[in-house]
Amino acid sequence: MAYGDHEVTDDPLQILRHSTAHLLAAAVTELYPGARYAIGPAIENPPGFYYDFDFGKPISDADLPAIESRMRRLAQADIPFVQETLPRDEAIAEFRKRGQDYKLELIADKVAGDGVSVFRTGDFLDLCLGPHVKSTRDLKAFKLQRVSGAYWRGDEKKPQLTRIYGTAWQTPKELEDYLKFLEEAEKRDHKKLGKDLKLFAVDDRVGPGLPLWLPDGATIRRELERFIVDEELARGYQHVRTPDVARLDLYRQSGHAQLYAEYMYPPMKFEDGEELELRPVNCPHHIVVYQTELRSYRDLPLRIAEIGNNWRYERSGTLAGMNRVRSFALNDAHIFCTPEQLMEEVKGAIDLSLYFSKVLGIDEFWYRLSTRDDVKEKWLGSEERWQEAQAALAEALDSMGQRFQIGAGEAAFYGPKIDFQVYDAHRREFTNSTVQVDFQLPERFDLEYVAEDGTRKRPVMVHRGAAGAMERLFSYLIERYAGAFPTWLHPTQVVVAPIADAHAEFAAEVAGRLRAARVRVALDKRSERLDRKIRDAKLKKVPYIAVIGGKEVESGHVNIQNRAGEKTDMALDEFLSTITAEIAERRR
Repeated sequence: MAYGDHEVTDDPLQILRHSTAHLLAAAVTELYPGARYAIGPAIENPPGFYYDFDFGKPISDADLPAIESRMRRLAQADIPFVQETLPRDEAIAEFRKRGQDYKLELIADKVAGDGVSVFRTGDFLDLCLGPHVKSTRDLKAFKLQRVSGAYWRGDEKKPQLTRIYGTAWQTPKELEDYLKFLEEAEKRDHKKLGKDLKLFAVDDRVGPGLPLWLPDGATIRRELERFIVDEELARGYQHVRTPDVARLDLYRQSGHAQLYAEYMYPPMKFEDGEELELRPVNCPHHIVVYQTELRSYRDLPLRIAEIGNNWRYERSGTLAGMNRVRSFALNDAHIFCTPEQLMEEVKGAIDLSLYFSKVLGIDEFWYRLSTRDDVKEKWLGSEERWQEAQAALAEALDSMGQRFQIGAGEAAFYGPKIDFQVYDAHRREFTNSTVQVDFQLPERFDLEYVAEDGTRKRPVMVHRGAAGAMERLFSYLIERYAGAFPTWLHPTQVVVAPIADAHAEFAAEVAGRLRAARVRVALDKRSERLDRKIRDAKLKKVPYIAVIGGKEVESGHVNIQNRAGEKTDMALDEFLSTITAEIAERRR
């Protein structure tokens, strides 16, 4: 692979994709003389490659067909990929002659010794370790996908480049299958569905990464929160409400101000010297709740929970609809327990996450045990405590028969964690919920409880987000159900549609009976044809349509159509009993 991008690989598909990135750069330098090229690795998610360019002028997705056409012409020309090792001075002179400043910077920073590995593809020259396919003719199945912006070397202080993404496969059939998958995934994309179904909105006047929950989206969120809080209360959690801000000193004591500063907003400074910080996390607040009174061993485990608002400064290029935002409400909890209780509390937190996943339909995920790496200044506490915490998490997963993978360097700065990794409709991976063991913050805040023998001892903290952030969970559920939420979650559970004005009175009665039973109902009284009312309800993916005509008025029945188009004539009381049971049982 190119210097500084990835480790050299022998994976044939990754080699093919990286070779296609070179083909893209070769085509760009032909079509856009003077364009400077930066890096172009193969990537796994999304599967394909990209290359970053400095065009000196804007280009857009509309320019991609011409670039792709030139790539195909070069592929058919059967141009070999030829590796050479140039003396350092010669390589520098060659890239300087071509005006490739980014390659000169990479040579200075990434290339040790006098020999510089390059690959030639016709007139195109790239700084690269390889390997590559033998010839451009081996590149038979590729597609350019989109244009985006990217800062050089990921640094906002450096130039913004134009990144071109593409995908490449070994056969045209594999490419065709992948493009069909993308087409289906696009239909489920939560950003598109969120707009089409009027669930949430993003407005530049409010700011990027600060979504507005519209009435229907807020209804779904309210149902989720009720479900989550009720279940947590039943499992012994105590819910609290704490402020969205705190004095900056609180986060200095927790270590966030020192080790998490890149994600924190600048503090609000006042004339008297006070500094208030939008909270990036809830844990210091819950620690203060713990410290409002002296706790006894009889009080433990103490499970403090909150759906608390967090504020994190995510870089603009990382924001993605509801999946990654700057303000979010986290289903958070902090369990304060004795060391002897730790194992059962970790297992209980995992079990709660599994229960939420089962009810909500999160049926494809895997566990990552996120541990610390060897960069000691990134972490709080001693190696011994970290090993103890990591062992507790691994033992809990093992005892529950759950397999996991290690994610070195993915831990929180105060302790290791179990991450529940899920996938969106495009198969992009993200963390939905976590369980973390923390020996460090109890030390930093001098937490204590009175032990059975009357001595003061230190509790252990378990940080736990069983359902994750409401925004991220919402994005997942939109895509999981393609907007056709289970009846208990759907913002409108029944549309009552009278065929004509003569049927409006009984239709209003039906709607009233359903509302009295806590069913969310929309009464469609518009002077529209019935097929239009049914079509509109189906576009909103409403679970049930109750059609009211003369026959229904006479019989006291309702004609029910579900989302699948199945029709059933039912007595109103029977339908009420059926739908309320479906809602109460949270059937999927």
